[in-house]
Amino acid sequence: MERAGGDVLEKLERELMLLSRHQVLARRERDPERLERSAYLLLCRIDTQGPMSIGQLADAFGLDTSTVNRQTAALLRCGLAERVADPGGGMARKLRITGEGGRRLAEDREFNRSCLARVVADWSPEEVRELAEVLVRLNRSAEALEDRLWPRAEESEDPGADCRLPVARPAPRVP
Repeated sequence: MERAGGDVLEKLERELMLLSRHQVLARRERDPERLERSAYLLLCRIDTQGPMSIGQLADAFGLDTSTVNRQTAALLRCGLAERVADPGGGMARKLRITGEGGRRLAEDREFNRSCLARVVADWSPEEVRELAEVLVRLNRSAEALEDRLWPRAEESEDPGADCRLPVARPAPRVP
């Protein structure tokens, strides 16, 4: 397979930077009730994988435990997460999403999806599906390089039944 040239990588880098800019602008316009970015990411991970310890979250995000400890302390103060005994019987206490945390996460997800729907309103369903597939491939490639796979509920036969991470699959080759 031919490797992408400098011009294509330059364009890709620029467009990814612009994409992240749009997300930041959308957050500024949002209701102050919306979750902070770190809270959203932590809650998404716990929602997908189930209760997690601070150490597990630090490993999952490639962050120092002190950073995750500060971020999770904010979740606990706001009543978005709670500490629970390890469902698997381990010694470490884990964080689980509260009812309020689940409600706020669901609201934010719906808000994000409605924003995306407006962005792609004039796209065909095939174009939207293709973009989603390419983004999954891009994220999976980045995750593989970092050796930090993000669990995806749609890859599990029984989401939430356990905390197994999905097996890395090689990205499909483009002819």
